[in-house]
Amino acid sequence: MARPFPRLWAIAIVGAIAVGLGGWWYLRRKPPRSFVTAPVTRGAVARAVTASGTVNPVVTVQVGSYVSGIVTDVLCDYNTHVVKGQLCAKIDSRPYQTVVDQDQANLAAARAQLQKDQTAQQLAQVTYTRNASLGSRGLVSQDMLDQAKAAAEQARAQVQLDSTEVRQRQAALEAAQVNVSYTDIKSPVDGTVVSRNITPGQTVAASFQTPTLFLIANDLTKMQVDTNVSESDIGGIRSGTDATFTVEAYPTRTFTGSVAQVRQAPQTVQNVVTYDVVVSAANVDQSLKPGMTATVHVITDRRDNALRVPDQALRYTPGGVAGTAGSDTPKPVGDSAGGQSASVWVLRNGRPVRVSVTVGLDDDTNAEIVSGDLRSDDRVIVGEQSDGRAGARQQNPSTAPRLRF
Repeated sequence: MARPFPRLWAIAIVGAIAVGLGGWWYLRRKPPRSFVTAPVTRGAVARAVTASGTVNPVVTVQVGSYVSGIVTDVLCDYNTHVVKGQLCAKIDSRPYQTVVDQDQANLAAARAQLQKDQTAQQLAQVTYTRNASLGSRGLVSQDMLDQAKAAAEQARAQVQLDSTEVRQRQAALEAAQVNVSYTDIKSPVDGTVVSRNITPGQTVAASFQTPTLFLIANDLTKMQVDTNVSESDIGGIRSGTDATFTVEAYPTRTFTGSVAQVRQAPQTVQNVVTYDVVVSAANVDQSLKPGMTATVHVITDRRDNALRVPDQALRYTPGGVAGTAGSDTPKPVGDSAGGQSASVWVLRNGRPVRVSVTVGLDDDTNAEIVSGDLRSDDRVIVGEQSDGRAGARQQNPSTAPRLRF
C-alpha cells in the first residue's frame, strides 16, 4: 500500500500558492471609489468683512461734579431710569452756602454805601448850585465856588464807584449761588444709569479734573458696535451697508444693523492701520448690554437668488478619471460676465463629467456661478474616498450622499 504523505504535501503546496495569488490580487486590485456630492442650489451669496468690536449705547453722558465736597446723599443707582433735571446726588452745600451768606452781606453793605454817597452827592450838588448863585452876585469868593464845584464832582464820582462796587458784589453773590446749585448733581438727559461711582460719605475732589460720578445712557433701545477694520478691508465699507453681528451671550442669535459711520481718523497699533466703523442696531428688547464683545460681519457685496455651488466643488479634482467626460464635456466659458474661469465635476449617468463655469462672487462657503452648463438638478462632486477610507482625497460632509463608481 502506497504512503499518502507526498500527495498531501502536494495539496498543501498548491493551496498555499492559491492563497498567495489570491492575496496578491486582492492587494493589487483598484479599490472602488465613493463620490460625495452636493446639490446645485439657488440662494444668497454675500461677501463680508469680519471684525470684533464692543457694544455701546449711541449716546452716553458722563455726569461729573464742578465743585468739591462730601457726598451726603445718593439718590440714583444702577439701572435707575431718570429724567432730565432729576436729582441724583447731593454734595454738602454748607461751605458754599457760607460764601453765599457772606456775599449777600457784602452786597448789602455796598448798596448802603451807595445810598450814603448818593445823599452826599445831592448835598454837594445843592451847595455848589447855591454858591454859584451867590457868586454871580459877588457874595462868595471864587475860591469857595471852586471848592463847592470840586466837592460836587467828587461826590458824583464816588457814586459811580459805589455803583460799580454793587455790581461786583452782585456778581460774586451770583457765582456763589451757582456753586451752591452745583452741589445738586442732576441728570442732564433722559436715560438709564449704567454706572455709579460714588457712595455717601465719599469726598469728591474737582480741583484738577472733573470726576465722573454717573454714566447715563440716553436710550438703551438703540445701540451701536464700535469696531476696528483693517485698511485692507475698509475700501468696501460704506455708510448704510448692511451688517450682522453676534455676541457671546446669545451664540445662536444673529443681530442685524447697518454701518452708521466710517470714521476718517486712522489708528495705528504695531504698524497695523485700522479705522473705526460704527454699526447701529435696534435693541428693543434690551438684550444687548453695554460693553458686550461682538463679532461683526459687514456685507460688502451680495447676490440674491444666485446659482451657487459649494467652494469644495471648485477645489475637487477626481483621481484617475481623466478622459471619462467624453463628448459631454462643454467648451470652456470665457470671462465675459466679469468672473473667473473654473471647473466643477458633476455626476451624470453615474459618471463624473467636467463642466467649465464662470465664478462670480464667493463668500468662502458658496460660489456664485455666473455662466456654465449647470442645471438646478445637478449634483456636484465635493470629495471622494475609497473603501476602508484608504486614499481619501477630501474630508467628506457627513450629510452628503455617497455614490459608488
